[in-house]
Order: sequence, then C-alpha cells, then structure tokens
Amino acid sequence: MAESMNTLLGKDATLNGSLEVAGSLRVDGFVKGTVISRETVVVGPTGRIEGDITSKVSTIAGQVIGNVIAEERVELQAKAVLQGDLKTKGLVIEQGAVFHGACRMKTEGSVTESEPVKSRV
Repeated sequence: MAESMNTLLGKDATLNGSLEVAGSLRVDGFVKGTVISRETVVVGPTGRIEGDITSKVSTIAGQVIGNVIAEERVELQAKAVLQGDLKTKGLVIEQGAVFHGACRMKTEGSVTESEPVKSRV
C-alpha cells in the first residue's frame, strides 16, 4: 500500500456511529456503524466493524459484520471473517478466511453507481 494511514482507531478504542475519512483508515478497535473512506480501509487482526464499509480498497484481517463496497479491491486475509455482501471490481481471499454472503463484481464503471447492497445491520 503506497499511501500512508491518515486515521487510526486503536485496539482499545470503541466508536458507536458513522465514521467518514478523506484518506486511509485503519481499525484495530471496535466500530458499530458505517465506515466511509475515499481511499483504503484496513481492519486489523484485532479490529471489528459491525456496519457497512465503503472505500476504494478494503483489506480485512479482523471481523466485519456488514456489507463491503470497494471501488477497486477487497482483500480477505487468512484470519478474516466477513458476514455480509461484497461489491467490488477485484477480490482476493486468502486460505483460512471466512466469507458468508454474496459477491457482485463489476469490471466497467464504478461499483458504487449501481444499486446498493442492502444493509444487514
């Protein structure tokens, strides 16, 4: 990842509500609510999000209960758990990752232009 992390939510932090950042975001704590980033969202191994994620790129190593819309790519690392639907252009799922949901991939245009994925939260 070429860009630097602009915002960090530490492993002992809890946030209830929506979080929107212009740059990149790393979550090592707990977020209950919607997360929006114009760049990258990283859910670290200790991170947990109960809500939807919208970003350019999403890398998940922790847990997400909600839908993920990523304009470019979603990466589910080996210990990731995702319970929700995906909408993206590119998808990487490492061996050991758990994914319960549906995946829609689009190669042309923006994935955020088409109909939204219904929220599970």
